[in-house]
Amino acid sequence: MNSIYDKLTGLDLAIVVAYLVILLVIGYIASFTHKKKGETLFLANKSLNWYNIGFNMWGTNVGPSSLLAFASIGYATGIVAGNFEWYAYVFLLLLAMVFAPRYIASGVTTMPEYMGKRYGDSTQNILAWYALIKILVSWLSLGLFSGGVLVRQILGIPMWQSVMVLVLFAGIFTFAGGLKAIAKVNVFQMILLIAVSLTLSYIGLQKAGGIQALISKVPSNFWNLVRPADDTSYPWPAMLLGYPVAAVAFFCTDQAMVQSVLGAKNLEQGQLGVNFIGWLKVLALPLFILPGIVCAVLFPQLESSDLAYMTMVTNLFPPGMNGLVICVLIAVLVGTIGSSLNALSAVFTNDIYVKKVNPAADTQRQIKVGRITIAVGCVFAVLMAVAIDNIKGQNLFNIFQAVLGFLAPSLSVVFLLSVFWKRTTKKAVNGILSYGSAFSLLVGILYLWIMPADEYPQWPHFLLLSFYIFAVLLVTAIIISLLDRNPQTKSAEETVLPVTTKRVKILFAVLGIAILALYIIFNGH
Repeated sequence: MNSIYDKLTGLDLAIVVAYLVILLVIGYIASFTHKKKGETLFLANKSLNWYNIGFNMWGTNVGPSSLLAFASIGYATGIVAGNFEWYAYVFLLLLAMVFAPRYIASGVTTMPEYMGKRYGDSTQNILAWYALIKILVSWLSLGLFSGGVLVRQILGIPMWQSVMVLVLFAGIFTFAGGLKAIAKVNVFQMILLIAVSLTLSYIGLQKAGGIQALISKVPSNFWNLVRPADDTSYPWPAMLLGYPVAAVAFFCTDQAMVQSVLGAKNLEQGQLGVNFIGWLKVLALPLFILPGIVCAVLFPQLESSDLAYMTMVTNLFPPGMNGLVICVLIAVLVGTIGSSLNALSAVFTNDIYVKKVNPAADTQRQIKVGRITIAVGCVFAVLMAVAIDNIKGQNLFNIFQAVLGFLAPSLSVVFLLSVFWKRTTKKAVNGILSYGSAFSLLVGILYLWIMPADEYPQWPHFLLLSFYIFAVLLVTAIIISLLDRNPQTKSAEETVLPVTTKRVKILFAVLGIAILALYIIFNGH
């Protein structure tokens, strides 16, 4: 029934135990040694180097569902999922060159605090509650649920036990050391992820007869990044126009992603960290997508493409390696859930507790409130994950993911206009965050439940629909700003922005050339 569990040997179990001990030691050193006076949990006392930032952002980004999803898409359609990683370059560049200098110059801890400095308390308040709900539902509950599904598959234990183990382990690091502990642990974990995933791809390629044999055994369109406009899964107009809406919200405005950059020693280290995650994303093909394509050759009769990753692991890895795979799954879960818990505690403590409840709270009090928030977040996430599992299982997970996709347009509109158009008013920002989000969610409910897309083919592609909502909200925000008779544009003037160094510009140019080369190479078929 549980093929990985059935194959586990004493060596596998010893590797898992050793791995957990190493993690706890790294976490302890990061949490309790070299602590500075006045240090909080939230931004690692602005001590993060570029590699901490890059690995931590990547660890936050690569959840267990990513491992399974990329292999699944690789199995069914080839390398088209590479777009989600390589097209991200544009938005990582936007974060590094446009948003990061403003965030760091403003000296903020959270995204709501940044917008509050621009437009006042009401904006900060709306965005804080919006961010809390988004972190609790999208990051914590769904991340934990997908991890619980995996652990249940491997060990055959009930969902509530799976998620309890995961959330306790991730919670320990966040509770004790906050962002600093998570970032330090993630460096070790992501190196392990790269090593295990490359080994899986290498063994699979050998079994398939090498690269040339693999190319000859799969359809030629498996190697195309850009699909025709009439492609049902990933048409190029939907990728080109729709993906940026979610990507701006995810990479440039999401607390769980951006907090690593806010915790940088300085702007250059933050920008180099963002550049580094861009290089790590180049590895998506050999690490995550290739195992799925190889699986299509070695095991073409799978019931579902979702089984591709686990099929490769259970059939190709020798004793000892299965233990390492379990370590990798723990790694991606601790990375995602730990960062989410830290983001949750940062937003609640800074934007709600200190701002509204106790403005005089000292550092110790803030740490205590942050830890209580982490504990409550853990309990909520476990209850939500078990509830999701009891209602509909995996289908509901997919529905939740799609609903969250409808929340991206309002965030993207508000942050892009705030940075690129000084005439944007407080009324427009608050209106889009509240009424715009409600409109977007209403369209999502129509699309998913009332008039589901599989019964009403008149609906455009999901990604295109996201773009159309974005366009409507963007035009609405501009009109509201222009018609506002008492425009409140900025409560506080921005300070002088720090300068981007030549080294950062060169590295982003080189990364851009590498991404362009990949698109040229993988569209010559």
